[in-house]
Amino acid sequence: MAHALGAPAAPALLRNSELDAEAVRQARIDLAACFRMAARLGMHEGICNHFSLVVPGRDDLFLVNPYGWAFAEVTASRLLVCDYAGNVIAGEGVPEATAFFIHARVHRNVPRAKACFHTHMPNATSLAMLDGPPLLWAGQSALKFYGRTVVDEDYNGLALDTDEGDRIAASIGDADIVFMKNHGVMVVGANAAEAWDDLYYLERAAEAQRLALSTGRTLKPVPPAMAAKTYAQMREGDRDSARLHLESIKRILAKEQPDFAD
Repeated sequence: MAHALGAPAAPALLRNSELDAEAVRQARIDLAACFRMAARLGMHEGICNHFSLVVPGRDDLFLVNPYGWAFAEVTASRLLVCDYAGNVIAGEGVPEATAFFIHARVHRNVPRAKACFHTHMPNATSLAMLDGPPLLWAGQSALKFYGRTVVDEDYNGLALDTDEGDRIAASIGDADIVFMKNHGVMVVGANAAEAWDDLYYLERAAEAQRLALSTGRTLKPVPPAMAAKTYAQMREGDRDSARLHLESIKRILAKEQPDFAD
C-alpha cells in the first residue's frame, strides 16, 4: 500500500544550514516521541501513515518519517529533512510518496500547519467511513474539537501527485482536524505537542462514540450553546496541557524506550 518517492532530478544543496541547532534537535526528539507513542497506542498502520513537522527556523524544510520504517522504529536521527521539491536534505532514505505529496503541499499551502499528522487510526477512521457527520457532539472529549473539524468528502485514491496534495491542503480551510472520507484523518497544529494532543484525544473521542453507538441506543448530544461553552473552557488551557502531555510521553519513553531520542 505504501510507495517510495522517486529520487528528484537534481539534489538540493543546503548552505549555511542550522540543521544542527538545538531547536532542530529538540524538534526531532518531540516528533520521534509522537511516533513511538502512536505505535504503542495502535494509532498506526504498518509502514504507512506519516507525521511531519516544519524545521524550526526553516519554513522551506520539513521533518518526516522515512519510507519502510514502522512508527515503533522511528528515532530522532532517523527522521528525514525534505524540501518541497522532493529533495532529501538530510537523512538516509526517502519519504513514502503519499507522505511527500500530502505533507509538502500542506506545509507549503497552509503556513499555520507547522505540524501535520496523518493516520488511519482505527476509531477515527471508522467514523470517516460512515455516511454523514463523523464526530458527534455527545461526549466531553469530542467537545475539544467543536467547530474545529472539516470533512473532505472527495476520496480520490492515493495522493501520488501535487494536484491531489493541493486539493487535500485546500480542504483544510480554517480547521485543525480533517476527516478524510473513505481514508483516514489528518491533524494540523502549531507544533508537535498540539498536533499530538489533538490526535490522541480525537481517537479517544471516536472510540467512545463507537462504543456508545454499539449499544444500539440513541446518542444524547450536548446542546450547541453548551458545546460551544465547553469548547471555550477547554481551549483556555489547551496549549499548556498539550505541552505537558508531550513532556509526560517523553518521560515515559526515556524510561522504557530511551533509544527514541537517539
